[in-house]
Amino acid sequence: MEILISQLFAGLSLGSVLLLAAVGLSLTFGQMGVINMAHGEFIMAGAYTAFTVQQILGSAGWSLLASIPVAFLVGGALGLILEIALLRHMYHRPLDTLLVTFGVSLILQQLARDIFGAPSVDVRLPELLSGPVTIMGTPVPAARVFILVLTVLVVAGLSLVMNKSSLGRRTRAVVQSRDLAEASGISSRRTDALTFFVGSGLAGVAGVAITLIGSTSPTLGTTYIVDAFLVVVAGGIGQIRGAVIAAAGLGLLQVFFEFGTTASIAKVIVLVIVVAFLQIRPQGIVATRTRGLA
Repeated sequence: MEILISQLFAGLSLGSVLLLAAVGLSLTFGQMGVINMAHGEFIMAGAYTAFTVQQILGSAGWSLLASIPVAFLVGGALGLILEIALLRHMYHRPLDTLLVTFGVSLILQQLARDIFGAPSVDVRLPELLSGPVTIMGTPVPAARVFILVLTVLVVAGLSLVMNKSSLGRRTRAVVQSRDLAEASGISSRRTDALTFFVGSGLAGVAGVAITLIGSTSPTLGTTYIVDAFLVVVAGGIGQIRGAVIAAAGLGLLQVFFEFGTTASIAKVIVLVIVVAFLQIRPQGIVATRTRGLA
């Protein structure tokens, strides 16, 4: 029973990391049709932000909390610059956005090497998160519990914004029909920019969370970008609820297959399962509803 609980929590904690990495991507990919390969570098920027804030404020627990809004602003600012400078001229040209953002990702990786150096750096865990906590009689890492709680808060906050705020209403209107939204007086340009800011900012928050379970390097984003796209596509383009289900499912599958094989083989098996699922249900777990003009 203890092993089952441990594996279950490991799968959910992995899923929470994947969800944090993917939830911002789900917004931008779903609304604008942008394949943003630089999303992983926004995660990396958030991780280096946590490292920098800790160097300034020290390793007390509140420095980690302070780094979360700062990383959101840093990731959001990078995304906003990218959207204004390049991407707004390439909406609904996914192959062009893929090539351009891949080039941007390489530039950001080199910039990180120039600023922080090529070797990995570590964010020191606050004392409160350095040990295990007991859940149902099973010790689990406190840092993973923190990531799980942070993910729940982020998803709940994002759902509240999308369902209750004017930004959420404008975003849903643009997704359903850009032309009708423009005819109704909604500025799709402004909505796109704000959505990209929020989505990229969430990538920065994901970077802060990832520093709690591993080192930070200029290539950190490449570790998570493919899995993030898998979560978005399997969950349904632009569907937060679908992304939650897909992230939890992929995390549990990954841990389940790792238990009897290796991490590399488990990733291959999960990829095959996702590809097979998309052959049966190409729209993903939750289908996107849109309206178009005849």
